[in-house]
Amino acid sequence: MDLVNSFVSWVFKKRMHQIELFMKYPMEVQTEILRKNIRIAKDTEFGKKFAIGDLRSYEEFKQRIPIMEYDAFKEWILRCKQGESNILWPGQIKWFAKSSGTTSDKSKFIPITPESLEECHFKGGKDMLTLYCNNFEETTIFTGKSLTLSGTRKLNEPLQDSYYGDLSAIILQNLPLLAEWARTPSIDVAMMENWEEKIKMIIKETANENVTSLAGVPSWLLLIMQTMLKEKRKSNIHEIWPNLEVFFHGGVYFDPYKKQFQALCGKREMRFWETYNASEGFFGLQFEKNKRELLLMLDYGVFYEFIPIGESTENAVPLEGVQTGQIYSMVITTNGGLWRYNLGDTVEFHSIEPFTFTIKGRTKSFINAFGEELMVENADKAIETASSRANCVVNEYTASPIFQEGGKSAGLHHWVIEFYHPPENLAYFEEVLDNTLKSLNSDYEAKRSGNFILDKPRITTVPTGTFYKWMKAKQKLGGQFKVPRLVNRAGAVDEILLHAGA
Repeated sequence: MDLVNSFVSWVFKKRMHQIELFMKYPMEVQTEILRKNIRIAKDTEFGKKFAIGDLRSYEEFKQRIPIMEYDAFKEWILRCKQGESNILWPGQIKWFAKSSGTTSDKSKFIPITPESLEECHFKGGKDMLTLYCNNFEETTIFTGKSLTLSGTRKLNEPLQDSYYGDLSAIILQNLPLLAEWARTPSIDVAMMENWEEKIKMIIKETANENVTSLAGVPSWLLLIMQTMLKEKRKSNIHEIWPNLEVFFHGGVYFDPYKKQFQALCGKREMRFWETYNASEGFFGLQFEKNKRELLLMLDYGVFYEFIPIGESTENAVPLEGVQTGQIYSMVITTNGGLWRYNLGDTVEFHSIEPFTFTIKGRTKSFINAFGEELMVENADKAIETASSRANCVVNEYTASPIFQEGGKSAGLHHWVIEFYHPPENLAYFEEVLDNTLKSLNSDYEAKRSGNFILDKPRITTVPTGTFYKWMKAKQKLGGQFKVPRLVNRAGAVDEILLHAGA
């Protein structure tokens, strides 16, 4: 196995030369990707409507095609889903990634073409290992298997050769045999629809495997690990998987979960490596150990544009126009048939040689009921700070506004928090949370001044498992679903409280 591990590591590290090339020539690579996508799709219905075949420059591209969100694409995608060909991309699209978002119950169906699957999603998974191996030459992760979580996929009736489902299921269904050999659990277990039964089977199948890495959404992997330890009566996860080395994570802000993972590892260290992938594409990867910035992956068939936060879509700029220290909303044109698609994610660049960035949050995940403009990044950092100072660990949380009540003139934010380890002094936790938010967000601080517009936050603690019961009731169990952190809708947390005593 040592020989296999060395060979596989060498294969992945060979890719570093290509990564270094797009880091050296980022504009040229991006220009060629835009030209290629236009050339391939010029004869589709979308291509003909916007006459993209005669576009000769980025400025023409920008003027010809408007920036669009999902609602503007729905009719095009529906036609693809019904089996029509040559709509957004040549040929018939047979796979659709189902995404519910974080604050809406409505499902989105993102087209997955063979090109986007192979050149973006699969390539991103390979590069995740490439960059990890480049940073840790002594890695032994290829001596064992990766425990990866997956959702499910369903037949896109009445068609007989078209499917929709979670991106993880689509990727798993199309993995090459070698990659399938290197992962666990079996595909039959991974595709199970009943999430509670799936957890039992995952534990049964993986407890005796040589698991060397984990990949997935933190909250659901934590649940599996905690259940595993309880069933096997072990004190830490390395007693079950002694060679567990790294957790490849993405999808949510990780810091609130890090202490929980470290606690489950006992005295042994586990590495954490961040990814930025979504149904729409694979966009970024951690580039260096001990650094949180992600490298923007430029040769995946995705052309990037960026809108300075708070500005008009007309002010969108390509990669060459971005500046460090500015927060942008990200717009993508992909080999999956999305054209100038406003992803809804915000990023901040920390370097332009190479292009490295951090994810700031979702453009729609915020609370702005009183002009406070509280972003999810502020909330995550405040929770992290309050947890550290109050010596506690937060498992899950959600906050939403409460408007004036009981004759008071000020509103407030209602936080529902499920603690993994509760604080000894909840009032102190609340004070630190509030003061940290003030220090991070001047609008929040201004609205909190004198308690006239915004009163101090209200925190309601709920028992362990409450958020799980709530997600189960909403039929949102599974690694692809995430707990919404901030909901700009009054009373949204009341739905969670209904499950606190269930």
